Amino acid sequence: MPNNQFKRGELYSVINGMASTAVARRLQKNFRLAGLEITIEQWSVLYHLWKEDCLSQQELCTRTFRDKPSITRLIDNLEKQKLVKRMASKSDRRINLVCLTDAAKVLQDQTIELANQTMNEALIGVNKDEIETVKAVFQRVYDNLT
Repeated sequence: MPNNQFKRGELYSVINGMASTAVARRLQKNFRLAGLEITIEQWSVLYHLWKEDCLSQQELCTRTFRDKPSITRLIDNLEKQKLVKRMASKSDRRINLVCLTDAAKVLQDQTIELANQTMNEALIGVNKDEIETVKAVFQRVYDNLT
């Protein structure tokens, strides 16, 4: 018998992503308290560019699990804040690459420190084995659905 007999409230919690929402809200609050004028959504784009600079908009869609209109809006706003710039690809002029500016590079250490602080707050009282179990379960759920 499959282990999928959830009580209504438990199923809602899984689908709704309450923990994820709580972490995102706390991180946004921590950014604001630090005087940073970026949203969590913008930060997720910057995070992937810090890992690998000058990605195509399509690649950013894939890595952030967002659709094209959402990524376009986020990049537009990051450009207005002078944190990224669009550049035509040298190999394919139809492709726009999104590249970090020096101003964005300066934010990397501070925002990652705030993200680590937020996760430490969120994981108080949660041991390493519990974290590994949750990661494995969520990975399996993701793999099952993709």
